[in-house]
Amino acid sequence: MASITLGGNPIHTSGELPKVGTKLADFKLIQNDLSVASLGNFAGKKLVLNIFPSIDTGTCATSVRKFNESAANLENTAVLCISRDLPFAQKRFCGAEGIENVVNLSDFNGGHFGKTNGLEIVDGPLAGLHSRALIVTDVDGTIIHTEQVAEIADEPNYEAALAVL
Repeated sequence: MASITLGGNPIHTSGELPKVGTKLADFKLIQNDLSVASLGNFAGKKLVLNIFPSIDTGTCATSVRKFNESAANLENTAVLCISRDLPFAQKRFCGAEGIENVVNLSDFNGGHFGKTNGLEIVDGPLAGLHSRALIVTDVDGTIIHTEQVAEIADEPNYEAALAVL
């Protein structure tokens, strides 16, 4: 269980992020068209998983915008923006913002991705949502970088995540 904060108040996650050097567990997440995406959909690509509580918060929206800008210049890399938001909300946000370089994926139907990767917030006002975290993999799905953001209202370290690619 990771201890993070929300506005300086302690909250906890369901576990710890997967360890660097391990393989990212397969997943089934919902795309904006309501189809299912799994790790296999991104085979042979490096992945940046931008995980956050909700697209409808300022910090989460900023992270999607910043990774959208970076993703345009990344070779053989997919940026996956993952939350428990409904796919409709993710699609609405990206359409309104002109976001085209990232893939939005939803864990709304059970939160299995969050539980598997130790990301589910288990107490406090955001219980049930995902914590703010980054997971980066190489082309073989091996995790090469992780970050559990200590204060959920803070932005992740974009530079550190992109530097390992």
